[in-house]
Amino acid sequence: CEAHYRPLGPSDAVPTEPVSVAVALADKIDMLTGFWAIDEKPTGSKDPYALRRAALGVVRLVSVNELRIPLVSVLVAAIKNIEETTGELSVSGEGPAPDPARIVDHITRDLLAFFHDRLKVHLRDEGLRHDVIDAVLAMPGSDDLVLVVKRARALSNFLKTDDGENLLLGFKRANNILTQAEEADGVEYSFGADPKFAEDPTEKALFAALDAAEKTIAPAMATEEFETAMAAMAALRAPIDAFFDTVQVNTDNQTIRRNRLNLLSRIRAICLSVADLTRIEG
Repeated sequence: CEAHYRPLGPSDAVPTEPVSVAVALADKIDMLTGFWAIDEKPTGSKDPYALRRAALGVVRLVSVNELRIPLVSVLVAAIKNIEETTGELSVSGEGPAPDPARIVDHITRDLLAFFHDRLKVHLRDEGLRHDVIDAVLAMPGSDDLVLVVKRARALSNFLKTDDGENLLLGFKRANNILTQAEEADGVEYSFGADPKFAEDPTEKALFAALDAAEKTIAPAMATEEFETAMAAMAALRAPIDAFFDTVQVNTDNQTIRRNRLNLLSRIRAICLSVADLTRIEG
């Protein structure tokens, strides 16, 4: 009974006994979904029902106990239970929702974003930047907070290295050139890069490096070996740098130009399979 109130704040002890954890989570999630269901949320500095503290409590309970909980499923079940009990849900001053399915989805997404905000606050003391967390929150599985934290820590450590910093620059350069070309040409360069059109040795080396990276990164991400995926991505730094140092992407030969733009698309796709690097500042 005592433990289910915990944690009461950012420095309070987190329950670890299974029954205490279950009841503490149920209590906090029930309270949060109940207030969201009547559109009663914190505004600015006003939080009379300590909903931010409750959400932080969920974040800490899940993180400390490494609970692989799909929050979306839990929230949807809780909100639907409220709907069945009360007969109505409200959102943004609209009163009873005309479309229950739409309103359940809206409340779920809004509440998940609230949990993500609390997670950022929680991880700030670890030195994890908000943009790094945003980069992993944009990936699938963002309602699994333990998975988000694992990805964020790996990405943060990677970006602190020279390879990580320089690869980020290479990615941004590739993405900028590609985006500008796609906007100017009105097409999407996302398929068809062929090594037979590679003219420069650095171009051929980049094809080989991307092939090797793909073979490592995809299975590593699937098994949550994020450090392995980051190491494979780091290996792209040198061939990407060499490519940009020696090759002109927007050449007059349209066949070669298209092929090189599609090659840049492969760089973008591989990097985005690890994290949304477009969200990283600087």
